[in-house]
Amino acid sequence: MIPPIDLTVLIPVLNERDNVVALLPRLHRVVGQLGCTTEVLVVDGGSHDGTVAAAEGLGARVMVQRAPGYGGALREGFAAAAGEFVLTLDADLSHDPDFIIKLWRGRHSADITIASRYVRGGVAYMPFNRKLLSRVLNRFFALGLGLPVRDMSSGFRLYRAAALAGLELEGRNFDILEEVLVKAYSAGWRVAEVPFTYYPRDAGASHARVIAFGLDLLRAFVRLWLLRNSIQSADYDERAFYSRIPLQRYWQRERHRIVMGMARGVGRTLDVGCGSSVILQSLNNAIGVDVLPNKLRYMRQYGVPLVRASVNALPLSDSSFDCVVCSQVIEHLTADPATFDELTRVLRPGGLLILGTPDYDTLGWRTVEPLYGWFAPGGYKDEHITHYTRASLTDLAARYGLQVVEHAYVFHSELVMAMRKPQPPAALPNDADAPAALALP
Repeated sequence: MIPPIDLTVLIPVLNERDNVVALLPRLHRVVGQLGCTTEVLVVDGGSHDGTVAAAEGLGARVMVQRAPGYGGALREGFAAAAGEFVLTLDADLSHDPDFIIKLWRGRHSADITIASRYVRGGVAYMPFNRKLLSRVLNRFFALGLGLPVRDMSSGFRLYRAAALAGLELEGRNFDILEEVLVKAYSAGWRVAEVPFTYYPRDAGASHARVIAFGLDLLRAFVRLWLLRNSIQSADYDERAFYSRIPLQRYWQRERHRIVMGMARGVGRTLDVGCGSSVILQSLNNAIGVDVLPNKLRYMRQYGVPLVRASVNALPLSDSSFDCVVCSQVIEHLTADPATFDELTRVLRPGGLLILGTPDYDTLGWRTVEPLYGWFAPGGYKDEHITHYTRASLTDLAARYGLQVVEHAYVFHSELVMAMRKPQPPAALPNDADAPAALALP
């Protein structure tokens, strides 16, 4: 039986024979110190200087890529890698193999760990014009795409293979470096940076072409911006809370203020359809439930208990929560009695159900929704299936025996309603159990 491989070291090459001869012996020495099973996978882009023979002679597994460019090399290398972790580095010795030790040590702290030139402690020794361009592009991408990463173009990284498995990568050249980060982060995987000192290549010429590189990045930015600003991004709800758009930020924070005010001090709380909302982060004794794995994956960082489940089939005990919060969920579902059956089932008698949904009977929401759909085409507007009003929710509460105790609006449009589940009626004593009448003096 072949033992599982812990680490694949993936090296894209194109006419790098001299560098490969210098790199691979050092690389084997370093990975031999990690105490894990490894493979070295060299992906060749069509070298004609003896690179393939040199790599094979030094113990690497070599595959010849079919798709062109650096992006093709990474995509095919990721698909062929057998390791639980995949480490990528350049063959030109600008990525010091000894640094692999640091990346490997941090493998359990994040799903993607970047050797970063631009975090505090990182240094880049490169020509001024190249360094300036790199800095500007990295800053532009990080701010424009809302990603908390300073060095998005570093190719020296350690990936958890599971974080790569579901990504549909399109980048043809070096733009794949930004693409893989944005798509992995949007899927909820954790990204961390470790300070690294970068030196220029030892021999040969770089294969990056500035004009083609710039055009590829521009096209990639447009694609990735659409993803980052769609509800598919794992951190969509959290980003909205801190949005630079005043109305979006106000809306999220007003919703948070209302829900948290209603739920304050009520006890054990279940947040159904939690997404990446700041509400779940703020609740003091809570469990989050969502059906989307990327949202739950993203929320792991906050140490809150999480359950993947549908609101129509909650894997939780009856009467086990003092409060159930379900904000911005029910409008995305078809009207199904199972939804409210489940929300009330897990709520203890006397507990509080807090529902939040657009009120389609208000002029405010009827005005806001078309504008929201226009300005945020990737947002939630198109997913509203069932339209509720204050009157319809009040009737629904009455059918389930819930008492509406409070309601409030966000921007005269979004309704937040708190409903109390009744206590069971007190049992009447049997005649035999009744105390004897006191004798009159």
